[in-house]
Amino acid sequence: MSKRDFIPVILGTDTNMYGMAKSFHMQYGIKSVVIGKACLFSARNSNIIDVKLFDKFDTQEVFLKTLVGVSEELSKEAEKLILIASSDNYAELIINNKHELEKYYCVPYISRDMMERLIDKESFYNVCEEYGLDYPKTYICTKETKNNLDLPFNYPIVVKPADSVLYFETHFEGKKKAYIIESEEEYKNVVNTIYSTQYDKNLIVQEYIPGDDTSMRVLNCYVDKDSKVSMMCLGKVLLEDCTPTLIGNYVAIQNDYNEEIFEKYKAFLEKLGYRGFANFDMKYDKRDNKYKVFEINIRQGRSSFFVTGCGNNLAKYLVEDLVYGKNLPTEIADKEHLWLGVPKKLVLKYLDDSRLKEDVNRLISENKYSFTLYYDKDSNLKRKLRVFSYYRGYNKTYKIHFKKKN
Repeated sequence: MSKRDFIPVILGTDTNMYGMAKSFHMQYGIKSVVIGKACLFSARNSNIIDVKLFDKFDTQEVFLKTLVGVSEELSKEAEKLILIASSDNYAELIINNKHELEKYYCVPYISRDMMERLIDKESFYNVCEEYGLDYPKTYICTKETKNNLDLPFNYPIVVKPADSVLYFETHFEGKKKAYIIESEEEYKNVVNTIYSTQYDKNLIVQEYIPGDDTSMRVLNCYVDKDSKVSMMCLGKVLLEDCTPTLIGNYVAIQNDYNEEIFEKYKAFLEKLGYRGFANFDMKYDKRDNKYKVFEINIRQGRSSFFVTGCGNNLAKYLVEDLVYGKNLPTEIADKEHLWLGVPKKLVLKYLDDSRLKEDVNRLISENKYSFTLYYDKDSNLKRKLRVFSYYRGYNKTYKIHFKKKN
């Protein structure tokens, strides 16, 4: 029996994982192998993935040993194994073990040195300064200087962790992914609460860029083995997740096109010598007409199935690069598309802009929209009900947590 050309091996069982597995199934009709430490609802009752669970898989002691063992099994079935992370933690573990993992897998990730420059937000803004990327005015707060506030800008301000992976591991009442703060008293309460936990790295304090969710943009890119950008897809955010621990994630995105952004970030990634998927969050600042970047994710983003929905299948770029060794010219996504992570009616209810509401209604009526978790080729009754319940739950979330931004 002949071997298959490749098998995707996706780490994590969340929505991001399902978007990648769905992309592989749509493009190549194959199942992905999914590895994690617990089976989240996105991975349950699915016909397009094979799930393997290992206790403490997200620890160094178990991670490498497990992946080597899995590769020995899967290499009997396929010529190449493509390793894909669905979270920051797994991306870091892959990169920290890249030298060893490359003996068994195709590993489309940057070096550890580059990772350390990019994932810490303070360091990333130094990189932005070096390469000419615009970013918000920023002040660095340390545990030692937390009460000595001397901001070079006015309230409101935004506070977020410099080390998002360490912060993710902390648990406390009132925890948010990022905080919009109106006063010095509120600032001190938030900062002292964060530093009362095991989080001891720096905090990023930034000026608040005015504008609602529709001022946000998300840029997805793929950079091949020769550090050439082969895909770019820009999205205009219509609505952000208002769940406190998920603030900054998106639940509705419409395609966008901006040559200045494409040219600037293509040059940045190629000069940097980047590798693999990159996901940038940025916001348009109407005060100076600049798009200011907040962070880079060194993997595909949680909402990146939007790219596949636009007609630029995420899986294709990995396979053409890693399996077939092709150098693709840069493809810019330009098809009209709407990606949804919440029910359609909810987007229309909380979206203020009447013109954008018309766009949403039109794209839905023309069937130019997608959800990550709905898939007609993976739609057994149990799964459909579970996914429906998940999306419907956002109605309650928005009633409780939604606040308008000016």
